[in-house]
Amino acid sequence: MQRIALLGAGFIGTVHAAALAAHPLVDLAAIYDVDAGRARALAERHGAAALTDLDAAFDAGAIDAVYIASATDTHAALLRKAADAGVAAMCEKPIHLDYAEALAAVAYAEERGLVAMVDFNRRFDADHAALRRIVASGEIGEVNLVQMTSRGPAVPPLSYVAVSGGQLRDQTVHFFDLARWITGEDPVEVLAVGSALAEPRLADYGDVDTSVVTMRLPSGALVQIDSLRRIGYGYDERIEVTGSLGMVESGRNRTGNVSRYLGGRVISDGLHAGWFERVEATYAAALDHFVGALEHGTPIGPTLADGLKAQAIAEAATRSLTSRRMETVEYPSSD
Repeated sequence: MQRIALLGAGFIGTVHAAALAAHPLVDLAAIYDVDAGRARALAERHGAAALTDLDAAFDAGAIDAVYIASATDTHAALLRKAADAGVAAMCEKPIHLDYAEALAAVAYAEERGLVAMVDFNRRFDADHAALRRIVASGEIGEVNLVQMTSRGPAVPPLSYVAVSGGQLRDQTVHFFDLARWITGEDPVEVLAVGSALAEPRLADYGDVDTSVVTMRLPSGALVQIDSLRRIGYGYDERIEVTGSLGMVESGRNRTGNVSRYLGGRVISDGLHAGWFERVEATYAAALDHFVGALEHGTPIGPTLADGLKAQAIAEAATRSLTSRRMETVEYPSSD
């Protein structure tokens, strides 16, 4: 059993608490949140201890790992604490919105041998994983073009936008990670264009709600990602990889597969209402990978290095949004 302390009892913390409590190899030992009442309510729901002292979550005698699901600006500091305490860490993205701070935190953690995983949960989507296996097998030949779609039903509240880092760092970053994971290549150049169409006030934050990103891989292959914050038909996520011998697609996930043929019309089941309904299962799958790696000492991923690389692409894309030209992706030094 892995004794895990959950840090953060907001929306995503609530999601992770349910997955932790349900996992047969996890003892959800404790929950901490800056809002003690919120932590207590969630802890009571799952039979865990509610902590009022953050340091108690890093007691290596009682805790094996921490699950960092707190506010973004706390992630780097909590990773440092985990490294100092000698407990493993599962961390929500990003490591820190300030890329320099993220670099410093990862360097600190790696120097101390921290076992850590970044929760890029899309890697654990069954369809996306099957697509990657097909690409890696060579069945479709050499990758020429990757098309990705990330389209959500609503613009988040402006209060969230103000601290999110922008669409490319917050939403599209999952697909920057997927592009690396699927192709096995690190993009070298990125061009991003965007507009604030659904919510013009996003421009006041230097943000957009509709964007298209084009990336060039070292092989010369191209990746194109379209991201929308607001669409009128649910949540739409899909990936298509075209190779020299064929094509593979991880398509739209519908709520069902029943079609009715009536009066000259075909009525089919639609898409999930929101992003969470579409990806909910991936959180449990990501946790299972993390726990399995801790139990058996097997390789863990996405790693902190993977998290930094996805952030590096997001930084270049955000620069491109302003400069309106192709930007070089500046990855962390491997020294």
